[in-house]
Amino acid sequence: MGVVAILSVILGLDLVSRVSLAFEPGERKPRDSTCVASGAQAGIQMAPGDDIHDARLRDDREPVRRDLLALESPATLDFDDPSLEWRRLFSEILGTFLLVMAGAGAVVVGSVSGGAISRPAAVTAPGLTVMAVILFMGGVSGAHLNPAVSVAFALRRDFPWRRCFGYVLAQLVGATLACLFLLAVLGNKGQLGATLPGAGIHDWQAMLIELALTAGLVSTILGTASSAQNVGAFSAVAVGGYIVLAGLWSSPISGASMNPARSFGPDVLRWDFTSYWVYVAGPLAGAVLAVVFAYLLRGPGGDPGGVRAGQGILGLRAQRNR
Repeated sequence: MGVVAILSVILGLDLVSRVSLAFEPGERKPRDSTCVASGAQAGIQMAPGDDIHDARLRDDREPVRRDLLALESPATLDFDDPSLEWRRLFSEILGTFLLVMAGAGAVVVGSVSGGAISRPAAVTAPGLTVMAVILFMGGVSGAHLNPAVSVAFALRRDFPWRRCFGYVLAQLVGATLACLFLLAVLGNKGQLGATLPGAGIHDWQAMLIELALTAGLVSTILGTASSAQNVGAFSAVAVGGYIVLAGLWSSPISGASMNPARSFGPDVLRWDFTSYWVYVAGPLAGAVLAVVFAYLLRGPGGDPGGVRAGQGILGLRAQRNR
C-alpha cells in the first residue's frame, strides 16, 4: 500500500505539471517592419491608430500572462526574471548540501554510533535525497547537484556554458557546508564520509568504476529528461533508484561517488586530495561518454524536454521571454 500511495502522489505531481504547462502562454513575435513596408509598397493603407491599437493589445495581454503565471505559482513572477540567477545558484547550494549531508552523514553517523548505519542504508540515503530534491525544487535550477551533470547538459546544448561555472561553484560550496555542519555537530569521525578506493583497490581501478557508474547515471538523467521519453516526475524515481543500485554493488570499490562535489567536501576539510583525481577524472569522463551515448540513441540535444530539465522551468520561461 505504501508503494501504491507513493506512485499515486508522483502521478498526481506529473499531471499537475502537465496541466500547468498547458496554460503557459505561447510566444508572441513582434510585427516585422519589413512586412509593414512591403504592405505600404503594395498600396495597402493602414487605418490611423492601428499601431496604437496593437500596442494597447500587447499591454492588455501582459497582465493576463503574469496573472496566469501567478496562479501556477505565486513566486513565479520573481523566478521569471533572468536577472535573479542567484535563486538558481541558491537552489544548487541547498540541494547539494542535502545530498552530501545524507551521503557523507551516513558514514559519519555510522562511525559515531558504532556501526548502526548499515551499508545498504548508507547508499540508499543519498539516492532518496536526490529523488526528493528533484521533486521539490528541480523546476528552479534543474537540480544538477553534480558538476558532471552540469557539463553533460551543456554538452547536449540543454544548458548554457556561461552558467556552468556558477553552478559548479555552488555545488562545491554546498558540499563543503554540509561537511562543515557534520564536523561541527558530530566531530571529525569516519573521515567525514570521504569517498576513497576500497582496501586493495588501486586508484586507476576505482577511476574506471567511477567512469562506468557516472556514464550510467548521466545516461539515466539525460534519457529521462528527453522529450522522447516524456516520463515527467518519474525521472526523479529513475535517478534516485540508479544511485541506490550503483551504491549497492560498487560502494566497496570506489565509494560510488559519481560526483566531484560529493568527494570535494570531505577532502577539502581533511585537506587530503591524494585520491581526489579519481573522483574528478572518472565522473567527467563518464559524463562525456553518456553524452555520446545520448547522441547515438536520440541525436543532438536541445529539445524542449532536455532544456526544461537542464535549466529548470524558470530558465525556460526566461528564454521564451527573451
